[in-house]
Amino acid sequence: MTTENRHGFTQDDLDRMRFVEAADLSPDGKWAVYAQFTTDPTEERDHCALWLIDVESGDSRRLTAGTGKDTWPAFSPDSSQVAFVSDRTGKNQIHVIPVDGGEARQVTTLEQGMTTPPVWSPDGKLIAFTAGPQSEPRDRSKPYRLTRATYRFDMLGYIDDVKQDVWVVPADGGEARRLTADARMNTNPRWTADGRALLYTGGFEPADKLFWPRPRVVDLEGEIRDLPHPQGSLVAADFAPDGRLALLVGMHTDRPIGSKSELYISDPELTTFTSRTTTLEWQVGGGFQGDTPPAPILPRIHFLSDGRAVLSVQRGGSAPLFAISLSGPEAFERLTPDGSEDVPLATAGGRVLFASADFDEPGDLYLWDGAAGTGAEHVRRLTRLNQDVLAEVALPRVHEIAAKGADGEPVEGWFLEPAEGSAPYPSVMYIHGGPHGAFGHDFHADMQLLAGAGYGVILANHRASTGYGDAFGTKIRGDWGNHDYHDLMAAVDRAVEMGLADPDRLGVCGLSGGGNLSCWIVGQTDRFKAAVPENPVTNWVSMFGVGDLGPWFVGAEVGGAPHEVPETYARMSPITYAHRCTTPTLLVQCESDMRCPPEQAEQFYATLTAAGCPVEMLRLPGVPHGGAIFGPPVIRRAQNQALVEWMQRWIPVRAASAVAG
Repeated sequence: MTTENRHGFTQDDLDRMRFVEAADLSPDGKWAVYAQFTTDPTEERDHCALWLIDVESGDSRRLTAGTGKDTWPAFSPDSSQVAFVSDRTGKNQIHVIPVDGGEARQVTTLEQGMTTPPVWSPDGKLIAFTAGPQSEPRDRSKPYRLTRATYRFDMLGYIDDVKQDVWVVPADGGEARRLTADARMNTNPRWTADGRALLYTGGFEPADKLFWPRPRVVDLEGEIRDLPHPQGSLVAADFAPDGRLALLVGMHTDRPIGSKSELYISDPELTTFTSRTTTLEWQVGGGFQGDTPPAPILPRIHFLSDGRAVLSVQRGGSAPLFAISLSGPEAFERLTPDGSEDVPLATAGGRVLFASADFDEPGDLYLWDGAAGTGAEHVRRLTRLNQDVLAEVALPRVHEIAAKGADGEPVEGWFLEPAEGSAPYPSVMYIHGGPHGAFGHDFHADMQLLAGAGYGVILANHRASTGYGDAFGTKIRGDWGNHDYHDLMAAVDRAVEMGLADPDRLGVCGLSGGGNLSCWIVGQTDRFKAAVPENPVTNWVSMFGVGDLGPWFVGAEVGGAPHEVPETYARMSPITYAHRCTTPTLLVQCESDMRCPPEQAEQFYATLTAAGCPVEMLRLPGVPHGGAIFGPPVIRRAQNQALVEWMQRWIPVRAASAVAG
């Protein structure tokens, strides 16, 4: 198809796309298996099927039918079988299928099923997993009492209803056995090398005001011991090849919120820990806020045969793979080129299986082979899942934006130029959440849909973004709406100066922290003609009590409790300035959001209504904070369409020219 016959990205294109949801590499390094995520818009249902790839030839074949969701594949230690989780019997259960074909057999028969990946024991005789309560769910129509300090969490719900325990089941089938039985949320099991015990993370202790998990070990008799650990949020944990314990820790209790994560390694006795990344200024284990329907792949620590750890390291707008030395002087080696987001999925010997995405690539599987060296020439692509769809689409051209904040600090950004029309374009400032997150070389459906409709998209990693050092990431503590706001306005001004964005046709949108800043912006300036804040924070005082992160997050960001710094709470809250808003605003709110609960958007809606500002609210029932990204198809489509339609209502796109070549 010629370039002239291509069209702008549409919802139909998004519905046709295929995505990698999870993947594994066989221990012998010969095979890769992955869960291919697809959507059936006629059924309003998502599916996952397992596909097997011969790493040397690149040949692939379907391993399961995927009439439901078959996901989280894991190779057996001898590479002959794949365990996975499937809902084919109604509840999520573990199944095992031979690599050389045949029918899958069901391994678990839990009354309420399970929802975590299977983990093979080193000898292949047992499979570990975690599962929630197996009794009948409580009657939600009856009264109940809460005693936990942190009693609910977004995506999970009320902790007592969903708390996980560590289980094992014979790989050949048999009765599953629960190893933990306490009030904690016990997740992420990893076997010791001898197969006699499991490392896991235990969090949400009833009296603990923080949700942060801690490393623990349970043996096959159910004996549990706690391990020492650095004070902070335990992001990932696993045993290194030499038996020492590696921990990825973020949000350290002794550092300002927004500081970078660190990779730690224990001593041989697992009693003390040393950071291996003190001289690495970027975000270890970091990535970008994307917008494709599979739930994000959570960080894991992977290891090469030489003992080094493999993790994504976010450096501004790129997130390549790094190998991090765990012994001797701190040492780091970049394994993959800049200019993409690379997520490690599995290692076998000197090979790394990873997923890679870019502004114009939704994500495919790649293999890095250590025997061949480092750099782009030693990376091999294994899949091209969306080649047919992308061949028909005219994707936006990406321009780098180099702006400066009010204090002269460099601000990295990008402008997505639509394939149709001519500059200057009606443009939408899209703001990332967190606020300690980032945008970068990743595929984002909302942005592609806006560009496909003729809008330029302005991105900027404002102050508080990760990947630019701790001073940059911690700058807004107690000062939201200052440097972050001016950084964003500087990026908009730069896009206008470059002749790309039309200063008279600007919109703004964002999710979570981006929703907060969208609400902040429309109370500070009338330069934007339309706004779509999604799941915003608008009132820090009420957010202190209603958000699942509660007093910890809000207190850390604002600089104290409401009674301690009331003036700061008022100054930093968009609700304080909402009465000044004249920008037509569409609030998008997930009704089961426990991170930024609906009352935050409702307050803003009421204030704009009272002020006579054009305002509407789209309610997304039954989904949590990120429901518009990875919720059911009907929810995702409603948000996608509402965002574009609101911009079209208030910022019409002028007649477009032919698609640019």
